[in-house]
Amino acid sequence: MSLAGAGFPGPVPPPAPGDWPYPRWIAHRGAGTLAPENTLAAFALGHAHGYRMFECDVRLSADGQPFLLHDDRLERTTEGQGEAVDQRWAELARLDAGSWHSPRYAGERLPSLADVVEFCRQQECALNVELKPAPGDEARTGREVAAALTRSWTRALPPLLSSFSVAALEAAAGVAPQLPRGLLLEAFSDEGLGLARRLGCVALICEQRAWDGSTVRQARAAGLRLLAYTVNEDGDAARLLALGLDGLITDRIDHFPPCPVA
Repeated sequence: MSLAGAGFPGPVPPPAPGDWPYPRWIAHRGAGTLAPENTLAAFALGHAHGYRMFECDVRLSADGQPFLLHDDRLERTTEGQGEAVDQRWAELARLDAGSWHSPRYAGERLPSLADVVEFCRQQECALNVELKPAPGDEARTGREVAAALTRSWTRALPPLLSSFSVAALEAAAGVAPQLPRGLLLEAFSDEGLGLARRLGCVALICEQRAWDGSTVRQARAAGLRLLAYTVNEDGDAARLLALGLDGLITDRIDHFPPCPVA
């Protein structure tokens, strides 16, 4: 499926040095820990702090609706119970996803991916969509989320898809090869580097301690851009910036000033 005509610039080649189009600082789950994660309230708060790129977790309901939620289960961040993938969107959309955080956000709802896409359109923001499939739902999640983005995203700068799931990234690439992709890793490895290249990824997104001079050189030599999660300490941020990382995902949106687009 081609994204030309849907606001995309065509196939995404490996970016040239200095040609990475995304902001360096990325708000984790909308606003880090300052608002209920993966909600529109979090996105609004992150935007109010000057952030113009957001990371969020997207999975599917039982009836195939892409929506925002990190965990497989509902208990931690909603009033619901059980596996999210077992419930239809009409049921999920009614859940309170804010009271767990603080009374201020009581009644905040789970947003659909379409809700977040509209927010980014109105506020002219960039988006990193992490594919967060339930176990056994990897391929369906990759396909449906990628297809939904081809239908709804109209900004010229496409969303960056990422995942720890190779199957989800492969399925997304099969539906929308033009969407840039990043492989998430907890630790840097030759195997992970090879996987990122095989998947046609433009970026490697590692837990921040994985990056040092050696791993940066290896990833750069492979033609990849480098992002780190979750960067919350001054020393870590200074080290990663000195290494020249392209993106830092943070919870501390009230501490780290967002940088302009690189």
